[in-house]
Amino acid sequence: MQSPYFPSMAASKSTNTPLALWLGLALVVILLDQFTKVLILGEFRLHDTRVVTSFFNLVRAHNTGAAFSFLADAAGWQRWFFVGLGAAASVFIVWMLRTHPAQRLFCFAVTMIMGGALGNVIDRLLHGYVVDFLQFHWSWLAPMFHGGYFPAFNLADSAITLGAICLVLDELLRVRRS
Repeated sequence: MQSPYFPSMAASKSTNTPLALWLGLALVVILLDQFTKVLILGEFRLHDTRVVTSFFNLVRAHNTGAAFSFLADAAGWQRWFFVGLGAAASVFIVWMLRTHPAQRLFCFAVTMIMGGALGNVIDRLLHGYVVDFLQFHWSWLAPMFHGGYFPAFNLADSAITLGAICLVLDELLRVRRS
């Protein structure tokens, strides 16, 4: 019996999405992410805030760490660690895209993760930190986050989150089919 994780390369070409399409989608994520960050860097100084709604602000924040500022206070080595991690993950993702071309939801998920990871890698290479600018706040978040403010994030982070959600959905659908 064939594993669902390693489909035959003899699968119908009509069901396979070309690698170029997935790489193009990752490039769109990277370009949108970088464009929005350029806008923020041009219009905001560090820690500037513009209230948009009662629960959403545009801000300019710099994150030298990972999600939720993990390792942000390290001595600087984390910059290169996260650059290397993002690059290695991207190489692995391209390999997965090549070996699973018929699994569209899976390919979409890892493409979003790769686009987001590379968007943040570019920030680390250019600036030494990731530019974050989307800030949500609700009172019900106060027990978990100071003042109810969820940590600022960016489009790359959103793409990574969307990719992770789609990976979980893909796995749930795969289990349901089997």
